[in-house]
Amino acid sequence: QVQLVESGGGLVQPGDSLRLSCTSSGTTLDNYGIAWFRQAPGKQRERDEISCISTSSRHGPIYYADSVKGRFTISRDNAKTMVYLQMNNLKPEDTAVYYCNTVPYTDRYWGQGTQVTVSS
Repeated sequence: QVQLVESGGGLVQPGDSLRLSCTSSGTTLDNYGIAWFRQAPGKQRERDEISCISTSSRHGPIYYADSVKGRFTISRDNAKTMVYLQMNNLKPEDTAVYYCNTVPYTDRYWGQGTQVTVSS
């Protein structure tokens, strides 16, 4: 059973960095492609996929949305069953609740997310 848990969010200033973590309290994530999504304030039913990484064994392509390309980096640590999202040069428009999920996403896997607020 996949039970996703996100962490690492916080309140930061523009230009700061954060590293988000995604892990599963149930089964390991080694065999899953993992994506990061975010839901901006006021968008109650819309979560935008911003990055994804293939399974650990495939080492396939990594995706970034144009809005985060060059600033965010996705990676995975198979030994720790963790998927990370390093976010640099954060902007106010990055303010959102960030979620991870499998690729393709599965509704029952959504966790609580982690809040990222970028404000001066």
